Amino acid sequence: MQPYPVHVRIDLHTHSHASDGTDAPAELMAAAARAGLDVVALTDHDTTRGWDEATAAVPTTGVALVRGLELSCRWGPMSVHLLSYLHDPHEPALRAETDAIREARLSRARHMVDLIAADHPLTWDDVLAQTEPGTTVGRPHVADALVAKGVVADRSAAFTSILSARSPYYVPHHAPDVLRAVGLVRAAGGVPVLAHPGALTRGRILPDDVVRELAAAGLAGIEVDHRDHDAEQRARLGALAAELGLLVTGASDYHGEGKPNLLGEGTTSREALAAIEDAGAIEVVRPWRA
Repeated sequence: MQPYPVHVRIDLHTHSHASDGTDAPAELMAAAARAGLDVVALTDHDTTRGWDEATAAVPTTGVALVRGLELSCRWGPMSVHLLSYLHDPHEPALRAETDAIREARLSRARHMVDLIAADHPLTWDDVLAQTEPGTTVGRPHVADALVAKGVVADRSAAFTSILSARSPYYVPHHAPDVLRAVGLVRAAGGVPVLAHPGALTRGRILPDDVVRELAAAGLAGIEVDHRDHDAEQRARLGALAAELGLLVTGASDYHGEGKPNLLGEGTTSREALAAIEDAGAIEVVRPWRA
């Protein structure tokens, strides 16, 4: 028997207010149900804090939950994001790395606010007012504070101006090399998938040779169906995944009101999800019997 219904709709990349989304984890699960999804992955940045609340919402929403996170990484000076699915949240090496990344994000955000405050009406309290207790504070929350103060129109405007990597206010933060990150995810029993690796609007993209190196080190898949990928990038990444025997995934990268991305606008096949679950250390939380 197939582990998922024939016409299952699967979105494998979303964020709650545990990181930079605007929905509580339970609210995200309810929104997924309204969007007609059968399975959703909660992949907050560098944290698993939303897992328990999302898990508790599975029976009432009828939406299955893939527990994961989005790991902040680097390749040289370039920012890279790696999705980790179904890893052991208590594995010490990966947990220590995510703790270090969150601490670095926090100190980086405070430093950026200090720089911005020299030219714009912004305080650290303004930023904290845009978060929930325990939130992984980062640039999106600084953006929301700038919107609330009337400095910019929305998050997108903040990220293309004041918070841009080319801005004088920009401050880098600690992130592991993506090759090491793949190893950390595998060691924790997780399934590593590159997030939006062809998003040209975000800056430089990973060369194919680097993806080949990551595949040799244990990369499991590539997120191909993503709104930041044009037709050319989708074709390139799909061909590269086929060459390397990697899974192809798709997702919305939903952030609630933080971004225009809509739940279910990118989806993953049931075969790809079954392969991810087979390789993961923990199970998908389902409201139905496999």
